[in-house]
Amino acid sequence: MTTELLEYREGGQTFEALIERPTGAGPHPAIMICHAWGGRDAFVEDKARRLAALGYIGVAVDLYGVGKRGTDVASCQALMMPLINDPPLLRRRLEASFEVVRGLAGVDHARLGTMGYCFGGMCSILSARMGLDQRGAVSFHGLLKIGEPLATKPKARILVLHGQDDPMAPPADVGAFAAEMKRIDATWSLESYAGVQHAFTNPAAQDGASGMLYDETADRRSWLAMTRFFADLFG
Repeated sequence: MTTELLEYREGGQTFEALIERPTGAGPHPAIMICHAWGGRDAFVEDKARRLAALGYIGVAVDLYGVGKRGTDVASCQALMMPLINDPPLLRRRLEASFEVVRGLAGVDHARLGTMGYCFGGMCSILSARMGLDQRGAVSFHGLLKIGEPLATKPKARILVLHGQDDPMAPPADVGAFAAEMKRIDATWSLESYAGVQHAFTNPAAQDGASGMLYDETADRRSWLAMTRFFADLFG
């Protein structure tokens, strides 16, 4: 595997993606990884390496800007909420990041996908709802609030990997999300893990009182579900 850091710009601001490439001749499928509310970190960078080990180009993108990272609840919210409250800005940053992935040497443009965690799970779903030219989008314990309705029928299939007891994606949000997927005629599925809370893939999540708790079984099962999903899409 090889590792590369690539700067790119959108709206006068500089961002930085971490790219992990598999060994062997390409072209390779590529998967864009959207980070959680704290910004691009070691967690998603590790996911990029794991994807490269599977034969994909894994690209951990940056939706906040170089050096902008959250260190606690307040600073993470301060970075995330301006994007959630400004849907056109978030869509521009997602599109710019996706175009970076598309533009990489050795990428198979017919086999592109997106995945993300928490805020990034919402972003992965949004990338499909925007109609970006990809085959699949995966959300791990993603925020499921619909936000701004979009008319586009997604080109991508959507896979939602969800903790049934996630307080940040309660049953009402799941129901509203399902209704929106029906409205736009999306091809989607949801895998729900009983008794599992938010952030179930992150070993650092150890606060069950706040609804953020790692679950080893759900972590393993969701990763396997994701790998099967992309293997089916990419062949």
